Amino acid sequence: MHATLSTERFFYFVGGEQCGDLTVTHHDERGLEVDFAVSNNGRGAKLRETLHFDEKALPVEWTVEGTSLMGGAVHERLTRDGDTQTWASQAEDGTHTGEHKLYLPADSSPYATWVAARAALTAGGTVATLPSGQVRVQRLRRTELDGAEGSTPVDVYIVQGARLIPDYVLADAQQRLIACLSIGRDLLVRAGFQDRHRALAAIEAELTRTHLEQVQTRIRHRFDSPVRIRDVRVFDPERLTLTEPMSVTVFRGRITTVEPDAQATSVPDETLIDAAGGTLLAGLHDMHAHVRPIDGLFYLAAGVTTVRDMGNMNDALVPLTDRWDAGITAGPTVVPSGFIEGRSEHSALLGIIPDTLDEALEAVRQYAARGYHQIKIYNSMNPDWVPDLAVEAHRLGLRVVGHIPAFTTPNRMIEAGYDEITHVNQLMLGWLLEDGEDTRTPLRLTAMARAKDLELESEAVQRTLTQMKERNIGLDTTAVIVERLMLSRARTVLPADEPFLSHMPPGYQRQRRRTFVPFKSQDDLRAYDESFPKVLQVMKLLHDHGIALWPGTDDSTGFSVHRELELYVQAGLTPAEVLRIATRDCAAHLGLGHSHGSIERGKQASFLLVDGDPLADIRAIRNIRMVAKGGDFYYPQEIYTELGIEPFSPPPAVMSPEHPV
Repeated sequence: MHATLSTERFFYFVGGEQCGDLTVTHHDERGLEVDFAVSNNGRGAKLRETLHFDEKALPVEWTVEGTSLMGGAVHERLTRDGDTQTWASQAEDGTHTGEHKLYLPADSSPYATWVAARAALTAGGTVATLPSGQVRVQRLRRTELDGAEGSTPVDVYIVQGARLIPDYVLADAQQRLIACLSIGRDLLVRAGFQDRHRALAAIEAELTRTHLEQVQTRIRHRFDSPVRIRDVRVFDPERLTLTEPMSVTVFRGRITTVEPDAQATSVPDETLIDAAGGTLLAGLHDMHAHVRPIDGLFYLAAGVTTVRDMGNMNDALVPLTDRWDAGITAGPTVVPSGFIEGRSEHSALLGIIPDTLDEALEAVRQYAARGYHQIKIYNSMNPDWVPDLAVEAHRLGLRVVGHIPAFTTPNRMIEAGYDEITHVNQLMLGWLLEDGEDTRTPLRLTAMARAKDLELESEAVQRTLTQMKERNIGLDTTAVIVERLMLSRARTVLPADEPFLSHMPPGYQRQRRRTFVPFKSQDDLRAYDESFPKVLQVMKLLHDHGIALWPGTDDSTGFSVHRELELYVQAGLTPAEVLRIATRDCAAHLGLGHSHGSIERGKQASFLLVDGDPLADIRAIRNIRMVAKGGDFYYPQEIYTELGIEPFSPPPAVMSPEHPV
């Protein structure tokens, strides 16, 4: 047994509530163990890490054992022998000989952010990572933080490159970790400072606002003169066709003219954008988002100009959307949903969690008073409350959507007043589960392995189908996240990720090459492989019966929206039908059809320019050269550079009175 020199304890917070613990046990000056456990929304990682460091604070040995977010087994190891580093994980085996570099695990605790930060600080601010890339750390400022032992001076650092999004770490004068702050969501806080978690969340929010404001000054392009986009084919969602080459002008955030390019005449002082025969279509929608401040960059780079937020930390969402609407920071238009969860040990820590029916009804009224579009019911909600909540929501003009609460069925929730079901797996579980099975746990995913044996002609399926059609009940599909969870496999790249993964930071690439679901044998994995096609068959069945499908992702990278649309095509819809849904139909469903959803005079200038013809090949939707949101122009190349992602497509040629070509 190793002697214990010291022990550090940390608390893990999500949404202002503690849901995890982390303990660091130091055995000597360069060796330690990390024990981490979290439980949130019926799931959570349980990990033990063992680390040994060299004199440069680089791990020479790092093992990770335990279970991941969804319960999958984790066995990961880094070793170093002389100048050779060797690693093995779910994602890959690798060897590197030469300069010692920092390893970023595929599965790890939040403490890994501090490991990366210390290595970069020891190296002077930047450290190379395996097999490529780098982690950068910059000191932002010093502040005072009150704790159990009084006021403590702490240095605040931004850490970039360790994960897809930046993190912040706070350390005291002895270089002890005080807190890790994840943008918009999670906090790891040292014991003695846990009562200051709200103050720490405020620090994170302020730092992120400042960072994103600075980014916005570099990537936002505004033009005082009219902007003319020449030589562009426009997607017509009514006719499901592309037009002849057109000329489209924009002024003060609105589309002002749409005319054949051959007939267009320039006006004085206009800015000219050469679309070079590309395709212009109205901005895409993500109908299932949980937005954070950083997500605005990813969404706009992907051509997503409107999202439906399906549950958030309410005190953060309104000021965030205000900033996006004002153009202070970059982000899409947001249509909010009021999240209402039941109280249980599995509760999701978002929105409002009422303890009584009266409190739940009051939550409905609060959301209505704040102009929310709908309420969203979640897993732990008492299903007996739903009829009353639906009556009150409908009385106040709100829609009712959601998961299927545990121990009930889609049919019963439709009868209770649902207007839409959230997630294709939540719908299908009504045909797959036995009485008494608890969907507040990862079973809501793992039970999908039973879908391979589902008969779509069965009485149960047909009864739900008839009920949805008669009552005009739609489905928020999120097929992309179901695909990711069911089909991701160790050491392989999911087809959904192939178009972009090589452009991403190495740590993110490693995380994506894992098996997310728990399994005991290859037969278990084959069951998932054989079951996912049934998901697409269900989507096509619903579409053929006139039941509305709404493309959502439950993700925030933007790339997943493109994959969701590709899955619709794989299910049997035509690319033109899918693009109509993703633009015009979604806008109308959200009550924005008068101003969004198509390229027409008077509508908001929110659109994207792509190379190629997405009606011929839906994958062309990824080749985005320019995005406009409310008249502000963005070039994905610049956004991805800011995010540390290798860009995909160059911007179009732009000639303005201020900057003639």
